[in-house]
This record gives sequence, C-alpha cells and structure tokens, in this order.
Amino acid sequence: MDPHLLRTFVAVAESGSFSTAAANLGYTQSAVSQHIAALENDLGTALLQRRPVAPTAAGERLLEHAAPILLRLDAARADVLRATGEAPGSLILGATPLAASPARALTELRRSTPGLDVTLVVAGREAVARGVAAGELHLGLVDGVAAPSDPLRLFDTGAQRTTAIAHEPLMVAFPHDHPLARRKRLSLHDLVDARWIDAPEIAAPLDDLRAATETDGLRASITYSGTDTRTLLALVAAGHGLAVLPASAAAGVATVAAVAVESPRLVHRTELLHGHIDGSAAAALAAVLGSVVGGEAQVQATVGRVQPA
Repeated sequence: MDPHLLRTFVAVAESGSFSTAAANLGYTQSAVSQHIAALENDLGTALLQRRPVAPTAAGERLLEHAAPILLRLDAARADVLRATGEAPGSLILGATPLAASPARALTELRRSTPGLDVTLVVAGREAVARGVAAGELHLGLVDGVAAPSDPLRLFDTGAQRTTAIAHEPLMVAFPHDHPLARRKRLSLHDLVDARWIDAPEIAAPLDDLRAATETDGLRASITYSGTDTRTLLALVAAGHGLAVLPASAAAGVATVAAVAVESPRLVHRTELLHGHIDGSAAAALAAVLGSVVGGEAQVQATVGRVQPA
C-alpha cells in the first residue's frame, strides 16, 4: 500500500472534497482522483462514495489504520534523519496549556544553552504527543491526571521516551453558591450526579475521572473544546457545570470556589516527551525543567514506554 496514496485518501475523507484535498496537498484534482482510483484498485474495493464524498464501510476501516500508519512512517523518517545529522541549533518545544511552567522552562533552556533558538508551540495533549512522535516537535510538555505513582496514559504514538517533571494537587472548581463550595476537601464520589463541563484539553478528562471513581457517572452538561482557562472558569462560575483542575489553575481565582480532591488519590502530572532526543541531552533538559518547576517536582526516566489511548 503506497503511503502517498494513503495520505491522499485521508485528506479526501477528512475534508469530504476532492478539490479541497487537492488544494491542501498541492495536487491537481485529477491527480487526487487518480490516487484514490489506484488505492481502490490495489485493495480491490471502493473506499469513497463520490456524491456526497464520504468513506464506504471499507473506507472507514482503512481510516482507523491510516493515522497510526502514517504517524509511524513520519516518526521513522524523523528518527533516521536525527540519527545521521548534527544536533539542531533550534529547538521546538510543544506544551499543553496547563503543563508546568513552559515559559520559565524556555527561559532556563535558553540561558543554559546560549545561541539556541527556541520556539514554543501550545497545543492539545494528543497534538503534542503526536508532534513529538512524528519529529515535528523536538520536545513536549504534556499534562494530565494520574495516581501519584503512575505515569500518564499517553496516546498510542509508538515508543515514547518520557521524564516525569512535576505533580501538584487537584481541585474541583465550583460556583460560589454551590452547596459544597465551602468544603475544604471532598471525594469525587460525592459528585457523581453533579453537572460537569467536559473540557478535555485543559480540565481533567471525564473519562479519567470515571475510571478513577469506578463509576459511569460524572456526565457532561456541556462541552468546551477550547484551551482558555479563564473561559472555562467563567462557565463554572455561571453554573454550567463543575471542572477538576490543578491547584495552580483553580486556587485563588475570585470567580470560583476551589475545593481540594481528597479521594480518589489523584494528582495533576506533567511529563517531558523526548522521542527523538538522545538520552543524555534529554536528561540534561529534564534536569533544567525539573529545577524550574520546583515544589513537588520529581525526575525519573522511563524509556520506550507505550501507553494505550
């Protein structure tokens, strides 16, 4: 199966248009049509309905495989190029919105490595993990929720070298008039039937909280797909639902009340992803980042770990 044809198929399926896919890929529409026809001929089945453009049942199955296949190819190319080239004079650091201290980390990295040109890219958790795996990002700071002794559950992006950077307590953000807003600490089990805001890029993902509480409760009343913490807290303050955030993001905010999560035992964790940086360089960078974060920072390397999505 030709990966160039596969990329064209994904572009058409995701955009729902041969012409849009052609513009995005820099091909003519005729070339895109030829790519799809060649792939369908190779597999012996139709992959796309033409009017309207949509994947067939076989096309849906292929889409499930396409993203990880193309990601592994990009990762392999990046790994080979980095193994044969010199250390870059520039560093692209990806970070999730609530990862620990990316701005201060950048300052320390530039101070410890004079002449290093550093770029910060802020994106969602999956985008950062995939960017590091594909070699588009040199390093990634990713945050999430985990038990104190557990690593983060990463997306299935192949072998990822990771280093734990920091962890901090979690808090539930309440509107001030909520009956539990004056509590000092509470259990998430007490909030199974509450209204929640599903904000997967910044708040603790509800799927993770359900797994930790071993319940199918914690249902979302609305979904917020953005990455602005102030907007999320404004939604909480207006009574649209609750959210679990790291203490640094929720405590001391005048618009909401923040109550510490006592059980189940969970922390907000930040990890450094360094899939294509050699071990010694990654260890040095992790030491710099760990010294910046401070507080409850802890550094421990795990190599070649693959976590399910």
